[in-house]
This record gives sequence, C-alpha cells and structure tokens, in this order.
Amino acid sequence: MIYKRSSALFAEAEKVIPGGVNSPVRAFNGVGGTPIFVKEAKGAYLYDEDGNRLIDYINSWGPMILGHAHEPVVNAVIEKAKKGTSFGMPTEIETQIAELAVSMVPNIDKIRFVNSGTEACMSAVRLARGFTGKDKIIKFAGCYHGHSDSFLIQAGSGASTFGTPNSPGVTKGTAKDTLLATYNDIENVKALVEANKNEIACVIIEPVAGNMGCIPPTKGFLEALRTVCTANNILLIFDEVMTGFRLAKGGAQELYNIKADIACFGKVIGGGLPVGAFAARNEIMNYLAPIGPVYQAGTLSGNPLAMAAGLAMLTELNNKPEIFTSLAEKTAYLHTGIAKVLTENNITHTINRVGSMISIHFDDAEVVDFNSAAKGNNDIFKAFFHGLLNAGVYIAPSAFETWFITDALSYEDLDFTIAAINTVAKTL
Repeated sequence: MIYKRSSALFAEAEKVIPGGVNSPVRAFNGVGGTPIFVKEAKGAYLYDEDGNRLIDYINSWGPMILGHAHEPVVNAVIEKAKKGTSFGMPTEIETQIAELAVSMVPNIDKIRFVNSGTEACMSAVRLARGFTGKDKIIKFAGCYHGHSDSFLIQAGSGASTFGTPNSPGVTKGTAKDTLLATYNDIENVKALVEANKNEIACVIIEPVAGNMGCIPPTKGFLEALRTVCTANNILLIFDEVMTGFRLAKGGAQELYNIKADIACFGKVIGGGLPVGAFAARNEIMNYLAPIGPVYQAGTLSGNPLAMAAGLAMLTELNNKPEIFTSLAEKTAYLHTGIAKVLTENNITHTINRVGSMISIHFDDAEVVDFNSAAKGNNDIFKAFFHGLLNAGVYIAPSAFETWFITDALSYEDLDFTIAAINTVAKTL
C-alpha cells in the first residue's frame, strides 16, 4: 500500500505538534515507519488519507464496540449538538445515563462523569485517600491508569521499596506514596501490605490488563485481592476503562463476580467521545464535593454530546445482551484461526484472550505479568505489524497493547485477517 499522503501530513504535524501526535503511541515509535492518518471510518473499516481501506482492530482503543460511525450514536450526537454543545449547567441526560449505568453495573449506587479515563482514575484515588484517611496506593507493573503523576511509577526490588518516578516531572514526593506490585502475584501484594501496615488507601488494578497485551487474572487472584483489601480496610479500585461495558454489561465485576469498592470507566461509556466516569456505593461517593470534603470538578464534565453518545451506546448494549456473546464468539474464532496458521508456520507464540480482547505474544511462555510480556520478540512483532498493515489489516502499533474486537466485523473480515496473518507468517 502507498502512504504518500500520510507521510506528508506527518511531516507537517511534526512542525507544530510534539512528535507529530497528540498521544505518543500513535507515532509508530514502537514499530518504526510513518503513522497512518485516518480520513474517515465506518463499521469495521478505516479509510486513510491515501484512499486505503484497513480492517480495524484498535477501534479507537476500545470504544467502537459496535463499529465506527454507528448510526444511533451519530444521530444522538447530531441531534444534541443542534441544541448546544456545552452549558456548564446540569442537564437531564446526565441523570439518564447515570441511572442506566448504575442499573447495568453491580455494586454501585452513584456515578460521576469526567472527561477521560485518566481523570476518572486520578479522581478515584483521591476519593479513596479522602475516604480512608491514608496516603499510599498499590498499583501493578504494566497496568496503565492514565498519565496522572501517581501512576507513572516504577519500583526497585523488594516488597517495601518505595516507588521512583519513571517520567520527568513526577516528583519523588509523589512517587514515594505509590507501591508497585506484580500482576497476578498475590503474595507480592500481601508483602507490600504487611510492610506498610495501615498506610495503604487503595489498590488499583486493571481486572483484565490491556496495556501489556491482554493479560487475564489467574484463577483466584482477584478473589484473593478482594480478601486482602477487605481484611486491611483498603479500597479495591477496578480500572474498567477498557473492560467496562465491553466484557459484559456489568464489566469485569459481573464477569468475575468480584465486588470492587470503586470502578472507573471510559471508552465505551462515551460512545467514542472524550469521557470518563468513576462510581461506588453511596457511603464512598457521598465523600465527594459538594456534599463531602473531597473536591473534584470539571467544566466539561457531563458534556451533553458525550452524554448523548454514551446513552445511545449503553442503551443498545443493555437492550441487546446477545452482542457480548457475538463478540466473544468472533474473538474466539479469530483466536483459533491465528493459532492454527502461526503453529503451521512454526512461529513461536502465545495468545491471550478474554471476551473481545485478544493479543499475540511472540514467545512460548505463559504471559501473566509485565515481565513475561516483555520477553516477547519485538523484532518479529514489528515485521508482523507492517506485514499486516500492507495487507490492509490495522493492529495496535505496539506489542504491549490489546486488540479490541468490534461486532461490526464480519466472519469474512476475520477470514481475510487470518489469511493475511498466514501470508505474513511465511515471511517471518
């Protein structure tokens, strides 16, 4: 395929936007080459500025669960925009989507809308600290909760090692209150809790990790995490920005039957518009201003366009629960096909899948945490990525990102993708 127009646009963008992009992974630094500039999208397909059609397995990093330019969502936004785009005042539609979300997700009584997943997770942690009166948090290596300072942390060895910032601009003072745990390792969590008795406000986790590829929780891990948190008066926060309203109507809490204390949302809940939300039971949410002492605010929070898109999306998912079965079946079909052709071509690999999230790791060991994900052969991934791109299949330009399946994909699309992977595999 030819990407002359995209290359020219990227060169222009680099002059006025840092790195030419407004979010780093878009720059193709992980795979090399020039990023693709999208002109439009419909259903399961992207159409770039050079006129190429690509089957899309990113789907705006998750929200396009029913496909791009989904008619009920688009129509809802158009009709709402005709009446004004922002007011800075309460609107009825905020209550309508809040009522629907609360009815769909287990274990929440109230929800507050914000403008991004980052803002949702940041606010959830602040709320947890305010509610518990404690300062420290536990996060897991490889889990991404946005770019708030508290989350851009890595740690040295040893269960009680304080975090150190891994981005300039994050202070050591902030980092010292973030403890880093190993995903799927409950003994590591227990050691951190024991070493920081009565100091930990919350544990925040992606219940299914999506930022080191798709990594599901091992059997019993989330249950054990819930038990540890309850025993030590620590709030358990599920970052369901990816998994919420995607893995099930009620997200990972429903899928795994685990009750989180606070849940964070984004992506699907906004139907593709910028949005985030966090939710909990009454006693926790009532700590928020204006009725409680924990301050959180946003001029565009509950923006009517985002609320209209989100309400249209959630309404369809709520009324058609068979969508989740369809998504899981399509993803399983893709998994089976990919595994078959990679095995036939003697390509070392491991595939992880939960619902409509799936990723390929070019290593034969089980991938259960960030360290095992990092062992994948990145050179093979780069060749794999560009081979698929040239065949008309677009996957995330990073080995550490999950694929997101949309129900707009047909089985013909899936067969085309499997055939393309077979062709690419012969060259690896």
